[in-house]
Parts: sequence; structure tokens; C-alpha cells
Amino acid sequence: MQGDFHVHTQYCQHGADDKMEAYVLQAIKKGFTHLSFTEHAPLPESFTDPAPHRDSTMDRNNVEAYVTEGKALQKQYKDDLQINIGFEVDYIRGYEQETQTFLDTYGPEMDDGILSVHMLQAPDKSFFCIDYSEEEFGRAADVFGGLSPLYKTYYENLRASLEADLGFFKPKRIGHITLIQKFQLAYPKPAEFSKEQQNILEVMKEKGYELDVNTAGLYKPLCKEIYPPAELIAYAAKMGIPLVPGSDSHAAGGIGKGFEYLSDYFLQIPQRLTL
Repeated sequence: MQGDFHVHTQYCQHGADDKMEAYVLQAIKKGFTHLSFTEHAPLPESFTDPAPHRDSTMDRNNVEAYVTEGKALQKQYKDDLQINIGFEVDYIRGYEQETQTFLDTYGPEMDDGILSVHMLQAPDKSFFCIDYSEEEFGRAADVFGGLSPLYKTYYENLRASLEADLGFFKPKRIGHITLIQKFQLAYPKPAEFSKEQQNILEVMKEKGYELDVNTAGLYKPLCKEIYPPAELIAYAAKMGIPLVPGSDSHAAGGIGKGFEYLSDYFLQIPQRLTL
């Protein structure tokens, strides 16, 4: 295992206070050669975070500090670890232009990046952060009119994220594509969505995207599986989609957590966004 390519920091408002250097030291201790910091990019300025505590991402005022600290660590540990600085960017339908503006601004500073869907708009135009909590997920299902339309909307948004024009610095890795299943042990999957999932992977292959093989779901008490699960990872591998491991760690101790379950897969280092 060469690295962990989905890692958060103290700048995340819903994570631990561990400093970025603590993550670096943990990665070195694990014997990794690579580490990607992919902090949650600020949400579009005209968008209101629907999470109850409005803590889904980093504060916009901390972006420069995050980049500066990351670049200092790159220099300090350049002989021990290749450190990539990047963002996990939310795709939110209707906010593509603001998202591109952020990427146009900070893209030149990015070595790596992830594009994810966390926010879904319901038929009544309200938004939900679908991975926030079991209670919020249940509330979303009620407003969407059931689990089936909620799942359907999630996969429609994932497909839209692949097609969206977000400019030159659009991330080329898609994050935790089965995040909608985070609470599946409390809210069992309403139907079989394998066709939608496979279609997502087929479009990813066509457009040259990488797949975030994300072990965080293993440790979510109502999920207990990798995002995506084994059968979809195998499908992606068969198609030749690059599989990039990520712990989605929000604390230094989470670096590489669960990677022992990925030993059967051919895992790759992500293609750098900037050189």
C-alpha cells in the first residue's frame, strides 16, 4: 500500500483538531510514501449549508492557511513522503459556475482532488446533507417521498457531476459513490440500484475518472461496508478504472484505517492535477 489519498485536517469543521503534521507523521509511521490532503472545499457563497450545525466544510476564510500549511509540510517532509494538497469538492446541481470559480482560483495550487455528492435538493426545493446523521437521512426520505426517489436523485446527481463542466481543474476522482448507503442498516436499500451504479462506472471509464475506494463506510455503524462494496470495486477493476485508496480520515489515527481489506485489489496512485 503506497498511500492514503482521501484525508481531512483540523480545518474541517466536523473533524478532529489533529494538526496536519500529525497526519503526516502517522502516514510515515505506516510506511506510506504518499498522502493526499483533500479537505472539504468551502460551499458556494450563495449556498446555505443544510447540515444542522452548518459544519459540512472548511471555513472559506481558512483556505489560504490550509494551502500554506500544506505546502510548508511538503517541503519539510519531502524526503519522507510525497504530500499532495487538494480539496474534496461538492457537486451541487445549480451551483456549477460558483464551483468552477473556486476551482479556477485554487486549481493551480491543487495536486489532487475528489469530486463528491453530499447535498441533494428535494422536490420542495430544500436541500439535505444526506450523510449528516441517521435522523437527517430519515427526514430527507420523508421530504423526497420515500427512499426510492432519494436514492434515484442521488445517482442522478452523481451522473450529473460526471457530465458537468467545472473547468480545467475539475477533480478526476469520484468520492464514495455509494455514500447514499451510509445508513442502510437502519434504512434498507429500497430497490436494486446496480444498473445505476454500473452506469456511473461506465461513464467514469468513458471520461477517464478514478474511483475513490473508501474504507470509511466499514466503520460507520449503520453501513459496515466499503464505499463502494466489493462487487462494484470488482466491476470497476474489470473495466480498468483506476482504484485509488482513501480512508476519508478526519483524525490522524484514521490514516490507512481498513486498508487491510483492500489487499485483493490493484490500487493506484492518482494522477496529479498539476505538475
